[in-house]
Amino acid sequence: MLSFNSKKQLSQFLAEDIGTGDITSALLPKKKISAKIISREEAIVAGASYAKNIFKLKGCNVKITRKDGSKVKPNQTIMTISGDAGKILTCERTALNILTRMSGIATQTNQLVKKIPTKTKLYATRKTAPGLRYFDKEAVEIGGGKKHRLRLDEMIMIKDNHIAIEGSISSLIKKAKKRHKKFEVEVEKTSDAVLAAKEGASIIMLDNFTPAQIKKTIQVLKNEKLRNRIKIEASGGINSKNIANYGKTGVDIISIGSITNSVKGIDMSLEI
Repeated sequence: MLSFNSKKQLSQFLAEDIGTGDITSALLPKKKISAKIISREEAIVAGASYAKNIFKLKGCNVKITRKDGSKVKPNQTIMTISGDAGKILTCERTALNILTRMSGIATQTNQLVKKIPTKTKLYATRKTAPGLRYFDKEAVEIGGGKKHRLRLDEMIMIKDNHIAIEGSISSLIKKAKKRHKKFEVEVEKTSDAVLAAKEGASIIMLDNFTPAQIKKTIQVLKNEKLRNRIKIEASGGINSKNIANYGKTGVDIISIGSITNSVKGIDMSLEI
């Protein structure tokens, strides 16, 4: 897998915001100042190191006081920044955008993880903002979740549209087995879960199953002596109200798209 160049990506984010120049900050006198970023609400901090690097791109000095993974309360300082006033303000919004979004994802993930009463792991999906996937997925991990696959080249995942095009779940599984040892299959009924397990799938995703349907499917797999061969993932319609019930079903993985595609950013601000 290709390595991710976060510095290059952050530089592009900053350039996108600046355009040909920050014409408002250009009005300011050349002055050295100090500033701080504070949280306005309780949160799990994520993205502090990236926010720091954005300021450093313009020569500012930054000291992080609350590292990624730290819990903060309202009005607690996350980092302090010193340097040219205009440069600090030029970086302000881009840095806050990364920090507030990643902290929102980490906080929401952490809240959901705490609701799972078992060893079931919470995973992110590929439902991320284009250009922000690496940051979104890292925020999930900081919050106590798992990344799942980051890109399409990491693992075969046979989904409903793949099956619709191929016309046969068995045919696709056979093709997958010839190329990769590990692959995942999404199913919508118990009989297909059994078929996928018999054919050698590593992970079976039970899509939009109710907790009762999942328990029934797992029992069928146990009866067929197939349960221990595979990992079982639950996905679809899972939220903070029902995640505990899904955790009690015996699945290994719960995946939720909303932690990255319906992000509520944490309220933070930069103060001079």
